[in-house]
Amino acid sequence: MKNLLVLLGPTGVGKTELSLQLAERLGSPIINADSRQIYKDIEIGTASPTAEELARVEHFFVHMLALDEYYSAAEYEKDVMQLLPRLFQTHDTLLLSGGSMMYVDAVTKGIDDIPTVDDDTRSMLRERWENEGLEPLLAELKLLDPLYYEVIDKRNHKRVVHALEICYMTGRPYSSFRTNIRKERPFRIVKFGLRRERENLFARINARVDKMMEMGLLEEARRVYPLRELNALNTVGYKEMFKVIAGEWELPMAVERMKKNTRVYAKKQITWYRNDADIHWLDADKMSVTEMLNVIENEIMVA
Repeated sequence: MKNLLVLLGPTGVGKTELSLQLAERLGSPIINADSRQIYKDIEIGTASPTAEELARVEHFFVHMLALDEYYSAAEYEKDVMQLLPRLFQTHDTLLLSGGSMMYVDAVTKGIDDIPTVDDDTRSMLRERWENEGLEPLLAELKLLDPLYYEVIDKRNHKRVVHALEICYMTGRPYSSFRTNIRKERPFRIVKFGLRRERENLFARINARVDKMMEMGLLEEARRVYPLRELNALNTVGYKEMFKVIAGEWELPMAVERMKKNTRVYAKKQITWYRNDADIHWLDADKMSVTEMLNVIENEIMVA
């Protein structure tokens, strides 16, 4: 039986070093499951693997796309599921690591076959959101897909816009594509989650933001500022730096907002993971890396 080992956890928890050591022990490449590290030219703000880390272990799905290229969890599922059989020819256990919840779920549970949105529809709905705001779009979604309207997070403009994109593209309600049927995989999936006490996790997040600033995050944001409307840059770190570049915020305020918004994102990740009973949790505050590696290896050996 082939194994897909999944290492997940909130941002800043310490997945990178553990995944590198684990991959080295297993002789496995790392299949990245971070939706922003897939893009080129934003290495600092996405805490991408360094050149040295990339040299230590072979990585897939890192720095593979230009910022203006569209990519989705559905495309990620398709690409990973095409890659795994080839890698399993020479590996009994493969490592997938990252914190993008939808990407991890796409591979481990499967994602509904929802049509890809064309560029014209995407641009049209994005312009409507920017010009009209969220309320008119919500009202339209209520008419076109009342079932999804009842369950959607009505503050999440991305989900509202995407649902309308599918309605426009297909002439069908978005909810009609959502089956939520778990797909069977021809390999064993073993999930491990890395966690820390909240105070320690938040301290690590704050320190990582400070390190990003020292590494030149503001300068990196200046380089991609002309592309700021792209979805790839609609993320914590760049949004705050863009406010500084536009003269709307002072830098110290932007840094504090970045820390706060990163902590909020980490809490969302933790809430998402709570609903997954398949995750074996490792307490990074109480266990050494060696101890965690031993626990993981022992679990993999269980038939």
